[in-house]
Amino acid sequence: MNHGWMTLIAAGLLVAAACSNAPAPKQETGENPLLGGWTAYLGAPPFDAIREEHFLPAFDAAMKAHDEEIERIVANPEPPTFANTVEALERSGELLDRIEAVFSNLNAAASTEGLQTIAREINPKLSRHEDAILMNGPLFERIDAVWNQRKALDLTPEQAMLLKKQHEAFVRGGAKLDPEAKKRLAEINSKLSELTTRFGENLLKEMNAVALLITDEADLAGLPQDVRDAAAALAKANGHEGAWAFNLQRTSWTPFLQYSERRDLRRKLFEAYTSLCANGGDTDNRRIASEIAALRVERANLLGYPTHADYVLEDTMAKTPAAVNDLLDRLWTPALGRAKTERAALQAIADARGDGITVAAWDWWYYAEKLRAKRYAFDESEVKPYLQLEKVRQAAFDTAHRLWGITFTPRDDVPVWDPDVTVYEVKDADGSTLGLFYTDYSARDGKRGGAWMDNFRQQWIEDGKDVRPLIVNVCNFSKPKPGEPVLLSLDEASTIFHEFGHAMHGMLTRCHYRSLSGTNVDRDFVEFPSQMMENWAFAPEVMRGYARHYETGEPIPDALIEKIQKAKLFNQGFMTTEYLAASILDMAWHTITDTTPKEAMPFEASVMRRIGIIPEIAPRYRTPYFAHIFSGGYSAGYYSYVWAEVLDADAFEAFREKGLFDPELARSYRENILEKGGTVEPMELYVRFRGRKPEIEPLLERRGLVPAKG
Repeated sequence: MNHGWMTLIAAGLLVAAACSNAPAPKQETGENPLLGGWTAYLGAPPFDAIREEHFLPAFDAAMKAHDEEIERIVANPEPPTFANTVEALERSGELLDRIEAVFSNLNAAASTEGLQTIAREINPKLSRHEDAILMNGPLFERIDAVWNQRKALDLTPEQAMLLKKQHEAFVRGGAKLDPEAKKRLAEINSKLSELTTRFGENLLKEMNAVALLITDEADLAGLPQDVRDAAAALAKANGHEGAWAFNLQRTSWTPFLQYSERRDLRRKLFEAYTSLCANGGDTDNRRIASEIAALRVERANLLGYPTHADYVLEDTMAKTPAAVNDLLDRLWTPALGRAKTERAALQAIADARGDGITVAAWDWWYYAEKLRAKRYAFDESEVKPYLQLEKVRQAAFDTAHRLWGITFTPRDDVPVWDPDVTVYEVKDADGSTLGLFYTDYSARDGKRGGAWMDNFRQQWIEDGKDVRPLIVNVCNFSKPKPGEPVLLSLDEASTIFHEFGHAMHGMLTRCHYRSLSGTNVDRDFVEFPSQMMENWAFAPEVMRGYARHYETGEPIPDALIEKIQKAKLFNQGFMTTEYLAASILDMAWHTITDTTPKEAMPFEASVMRRIGIIPEIAPRYRTPYFAHIFSGGYSAGYYSYVWAEVLDADAFEAFREKGLFDPELARSYRENILEKGGTVEPMELYVRFRGRKPEIEPLLERRGLVPAKG
């Protein structure tokens, strides 16, 4: 999530919380560390002093201060100028910005019942506060006046972009609506805030609950020792010492489906996952998702758009639903065809083993692992001993050092929210400080699933001083037994590099305005730098430097690296199909024109029938647990990952041609992509770097959807 009042408004983002019926926390009237000056190194948040009871009074005080800043802009007797209106608005709300940044990160990475309760109270307040800014007529008149004289102003490109984004935010936020329409829009936004929060609460509660508890060790047949150890640790944490537990976080249930020889238990866990938040009761998200989609249609109509997707995509690289659907359609047919070929190969493996079954959805991971071992003599468990968490993280650091000369030094004097968090000072090649980088990689109760990058402070220029960012990467890697190292799967190691790519986008930025800096870019461009960084994770020359056996220290054998390279195309039909199915489902929900809520699961089923998905594959996310689009910022935007992959596959070809660490190419990538934030249209940035617009062929080849060249 990116912070800053304009970014939040434009994206329609609000804080997601976890489920609780706890009473509102007691309020403190004394000194509040959230409101004072932060004296830790580089102005880092004082996590050692912040308590739950500080948040509500801090939010109230910060919103009041922001209102006063807005009023001063409106009351200025001078004619509106870029400085006294646009820049003044950009500078406003900094206190609220930093409080929201701390709160949203804590509530995602270390949530408690108290934080969850605060989120349910504060989200509607934030929504009303943001609406009040967007619908402030006199304020918009001043911005509009500057906008109308923009051609006569001597604005820099960055200033022109700030003016454009501000004006768009107000128009898209309802500034031109009549009073009745503004009132209804505010009601819709408030209701959406409530519903998206509840959706996230419900999902967090169900994902972290134990879905499968095993008490007989014989039922662990086929599971590698590290998977057993993680399950034992999870069971112990949930009060079942001596047992083995699996929840519905991907790091828990996916290895079970890959390796467990108990087909009945694979089915039980798979069906538990695919029925998340769809079993009735307080945590059922089906009706909530339908209401969210219907309200988004009504909001889009109020603002003059036929669908929510039209509203959202206007402010992206794709621009229109037709452009998104065209990309998805071009990929769907070859991906589904490859998936059907893979299904036949899995069935052949099952038949050859004499298992006497027809491969079902809960069997795919299991037989895919068998097929990979047969076809490539490659078992992913062979690689794990070489992928120790700390070494993979250091490999990401070393990659950044080889590309740009930057360094990472641990700091033990910066407050953190959990003992598992590590903080690094990041310095540029010339020794100047770029910012602080926090890593929080361990799964635990109260942390939402998945992995993400965020920040506690954006980068911007204030009174001539370069204010550097405070960046965080969060993941969910299962903890091993005490004293044992965290060993990663290939996918988890790739995740380290992915989130680190986001971090570099936020860390290396050099912009004047915080709402345009770092990852404050078009949503279908923001995944480009993160996916670009993944390319270095398993490059042979990089792996040889970091992949060493955690017990012997021996480097990974070249033969194993070769197996990894050869297996890159393995199971791509499945992975592409499940991803595209979710993207298509997202677009279907957000191109509806009916403001009457639909029945969620029949609607989803109709979409899956239309695209002809095979029953052995489920969409990566089904409607009741599709957090990206119903409680996050990716509504009508889940396609962004593959859109960005078109960019990164094409861009990385340049590094393949010139060298993975070619200094001139690395400099160009940093200067034209990573430093510019949202100050320039993203396609222009891409062309500056690549010399032309992106081509789709490298992506098709990477995923094995067309024959590779050569």
